[in-house]
Amino acid sequence: MTDHLAPAAHPHLRRDLSIDQKLAMKSAATQLEKEFDGIYGVETIERFLHSSYDQFAGRASVPNFLPLLAERFARQRLRALAKVEGKHHDGKPTVLFLCTHNAGRSQMAMGFFTQMAGDAAVAWSGGSEPGNEVNPAAVAAMAERGIDISREYPKPWTDEIVRAADVIITMGCGDACPVFPGLRYEEWKLDDPAGQSVEDVRPIRDDIEERVRRLLAELDVPVLG
Repeated sequence: MTDHLAPAAHPHLRRDLSIDQKLAMKSAATQLEKEFDGIYGVETIERFLHSSYDQFAGRASVPNFLPLLAERFARQRLRALAKVEGKHHDGKPTVLFLCTHNAGRSQMAMGFFTQMAGDAAVAWSGGSEPGNEVNPAAVAAMAERGIDISREYPKPWTDEIVRAADVIITMGCGDACPVFPGLRYEEWKLDDPAGQSVEDVRPIRDDIEERVRRLLAELDVPVLG
């Protein structure tokens, strides 16, 4: 986990941020410091925030959106680390959905899981080669089910996120999928919706929905609605 904790990009050393971005990152750090008060100190929070920013900086199409993405990803990573280190655990089962680009299958699975489980369980997602945006056909197909995944974003996984998961569902990332001993893995063989029409994505979506229902039943999490 050391690579994620390297003192890479301290905010005072950055030269690549606009004034607006610097203000947004400062605001994000302040917010995270409030949320993790008593769990992690300022240096750890800033390190995670800025390394999370770097995960998106090379491929984000909207630079002004980067601080928000960094804040959201840093929050997820810090929660994961707190669970791994035994500093905070709410007892909720955590499932991590992984595919290649984190743009289609894993995003749809996370969307269904979050809607069906509500606050009773936690879903995360990630990709071995994160894309630049969530697949528009997947967004449209999920909208037909009343689930909005348009504000999600492709992201990588990190060691602490993988280690914090109780169940890891892989979907076609093959040898690139992370393997840690002692964790529960399950491979879902699904067609890749990349480049497909909404019509072609619907059967994949429906397959994912059924698999998520079965998974929640296995985890003893009641399905909402």
